[in-house]
Amino acid sequence: METSIWAWLGFLVFVFALIAFDLGVVHRKPREVRVSEALWTSLFYVTLALIFAGGVFYFRGEADGWAFLTGFLIEKSLSIDNIFVFVLIFTHFAVPASLQHRVLLWGILGALAMRAVLIFAGVELIANFDWLIYVFGGFLVITGLKMLKAADAKPDLANNRLIGFVKRRLRVTPDYEGERFFVRRNGALLATPLFLALVVVEASDLVFAVDSIPAILAVSQDPFIVFTANVFAILGLRALYFALAGVVHRFHYLKYALALVLVLVGAKMIANGILGGHAVPTEYALIATAVLVFGSIALSLLRKPQADDPALPSGWVVGSPDLPDDRRPD
Repeated sequence: METSIWAWLGFLVFVFALIAFDLGVVHRKPREVRVSEALWTSLFYVTLALIFAGGVFYFRGEADGWAFLTGFLIEKSLSIDNIFVFVLIFTHFAVPASLQHRVLLWGILGALAMRAVLIFAGVELIANFDWLIYVFGGFLVITGLKMLKAADAKPDLANNRLIGFVKRRLRVTPDYEGERFFVRRNGALLATPLFLALVVVEASDLVFAVDSIPAILAVSQDPFIVFTANVFAILGLRALYFALAGVVHRFHYLKYALALVLVLVGAKMIANGILGGHAVPTEYALIATAVLVFGSIALSLLRKPQADDPALPSGWVVGSPDLPDDRRPD
């Protein structure tokens, strides 16, 4: 279904208004975000997404409505994987709680820009080269299997190649300089540790975007549906981080579920390409994704903590070699 320019403009104005309100009013000054505030904010963004979904059902029909809901759930679920990585990054750099929101804000703005480019490129490529459906589907299956293998990865941020690359090219201050990414000392421009944290966050966002965009393209190739589902999932990511950062290490089985979600949607993409049309209905993908994600969270919370459970979540961080088990930080 063709989307009018007014729908695009209206949505973009709405998104920019939300971001401006966040920057100019809610987080005008750096401060620590309370868990209760983060939970209410996360609920606010989920409610906005559900209201938007209702509008999609009403104005564009059931097919697009289910596609938006499925895409939103997939992207929202995969965004939790970002939280695992953000916890590891902020712990390594000892980023003060009052400054974490600033890093996430710029990280998410960068993620929105990167995802917009990848979405429109992906939609255009599939429209012109049908066989890419099988490539994207296969990529998702392989990525999911790799995620299963790396679910318990132990990243070595101390020897992160990306951080080392930046440090070899920029002088870095030993301490934080408020909320600034750069400072000038004796005429020289120096980066701060906050900038290093931002670099790793942005690089991680790019990797996650490359993984997740093909996943939602398995559900819909309508750029408006794909883009709006991504935006609603990403806008609530900061709030979700502050709500879950303290307990996300307990989600022991979630990474396995997210990996299976990628395998599932990749298989769906390949099956629909072979059989034509919607051989695997979008509603089935929605139900399967919900069962895997919420089921894994429930099982994780029911699981009794073990004495040797790490205090930090596991997860692969871009640029970091894996640590052997006996060198895993607590």
